[in-house]
Amino acid sequence: MAELLNQIIPDVVARSDQLWRAFWETIQMVSISGAISLVLGIPFGVLLFTTREGGILRNRPVNFVLGRICDFFRSIPFILLAMVLLSLSRLVVGTAIGVRGAVIPLLCATIPFLGRQVESALAEVPAGLIEAAQSMGSSPWEIVWRVYLKEAVPGIARGVTITLVSLINFTAIAGTLGAGGLGNFAIMYGHSKNKPQITWTVILIIVILVSLVQAAGSYVARRATH
Repeated sequence: MAELLNQIIPDVVARSDQLWRAFWETIQMVSISGAISLVLGIPFGVLLFTTREGGILRNRPVNFVLGRICDFFRSIPFILLAMVLLSLSRLVVGTAIGVRGAVIPLLCATIPFLGRQVESALAEVPAGLIEAAQSMGSSPWEIVWRVYLKEAVPGIARGVTITLVSLINFTAIAGTLGAGGLGNFAIMYGHSKNKPQITWTVILIIVILVSLVQAAGSYVARRATH
């Protein structure tokens, strides 16, 4: 097998150690940023939805602030967002490069994105279920936990899937700014040294990662649909 790979993609085999290190860095960035985004992004989306006009926790000032924060970060292309957040990364994590340096920009891009996805998923919950819960005396937070989040699991699963796919793409872009990972590997050894084997191998790996995430998300969504 090793001999076959050496014949097909010798440039990749020659830098296999760097490739595995880049792959691990990408997995770290996706895992760390993805986990934190789930913890913060879902509540963010819940607040966006429940505090809007007609929501069970209607609060126009809070909704306005959250909405503008969300729209601000979502409107900036990720590569520009990462550039302007270099100083913040140095302040918070002590560096603007590597996996640690990429976490802050990745979070600022994915938390608002996931928040909007969750908001859309909650909007799909039938109004009749909310009215029934209110008629039984459920408090707003009981409705959030027992009705909204329970009924919106398929939609949230799809939103999380879309967010993770975007996050994988963001990590590739972050590589151009010194974050490491597969994007950085493709730029340094594929594009800069004119070795298309490396570039196409990285593309293939990213496509496989995205496909696995998509398959897992679709499975969860199907299982949760009732």
